[in-house]
Amino acid sequence: MNDFYGLPTRSIENRFLRLEYLAQAGPRLVRLMLAGSTENLFAELPKSVVGTPYGDFYFRGGHRLWHSPEALPRTYIPDNEGLVVEEVAGGVRMTQPVEVGTGIQKTLQVTLHDDRPALTVYHKLSNQGLWPVDLAIWAITQFALGGTVILPQKQGAVDAAGLLPNRALVLWPYTRWQDPRVHLDETAILIDTRREGIPATQPFKVGYHNPHEWIAYWRKGLLFVKRAQCVSGAEYPDGGCNSECYCNNQFVELESLGPVTRLEPGQSVEHTEEWELYHSLDAPGMTDEIRKLLS
Repeated sequence: MNDFYGLPTRSIENRFLRLEYLAQAGPRLVRLMLAGSTENLFAELPKSVVGTPYGDFYFRGGHRLWHSPEALPRTYIPDNEGLVVEEVAGGVRMTQPVEVGTGIQKTLQVTLHDDRPALTVYHKLSNQGLWPVDLAIWAITQFALGGTVILPQKQGAVDAAGLLPNRALVLWPYTRWQDPRVHLDETAILIDTRREGIPATQPFKVGYHNPHEWIAYWRKGLLFVKRAQCVSGAEYPDGGCNSECYCNNQFVELESLGPVTRLEPGQSVEHTEEWELYHSLDAPGMTDEIRKLLS
């Protein structure tokens, strides 16, 4: 058993990837490495913490499961102990104790693909409380800086005359149009996290309704792709967002969201992501090479 800044971890691996997760806290995925490499693709944030009435919530880095809409303390219930870990075919299932205050229980299951560098990440929220809860599954992956986020944009008209809008962008109060990390393109929004000199107090976040069902992060010639289903006609949180990206001077997040759901006591909702990694891509952005890979 290894550790993540003093917290015990376990891992699953194959000839393509090694994935490390917390053994007692979480569910959290904290390290993702290519086979034979010691470089963590995830951000590591051992000192990032926020206080809540229920105790300290640690961001830690890596991948976590939250539920939207975001609110303090509801979204930030600490997950520091009590995790139950079970082995499954090709992977692992992690189940958190029922959250104090919300009655929600989180389950995260991961399986590695044996034919390529890819993973399936299965998220589940269960209402173990006494009253209905309106929420959306919110899957957040924090990466180390130094690369470029690719958010594909919808192409073409939605009506014969081309008179109706075909896309919308959701902005948070701290987001600035003139942020030098952001490049708006017809095919994709690009967020360049290699930009230096960005004030620590100036984060950036955008979200949108993404029919392409993928978002990506390019860094050092490696493309990480996160895929998640977009349910036609469903209500999504944050003004209709199923894909979001947050960036500051410490990390960048790729976020996928499920539809807004009313969970009655005893009910559950699920959300699946497919993660894929592609090697030796020389240029960030929506290049022909990347477009061909993901089409």
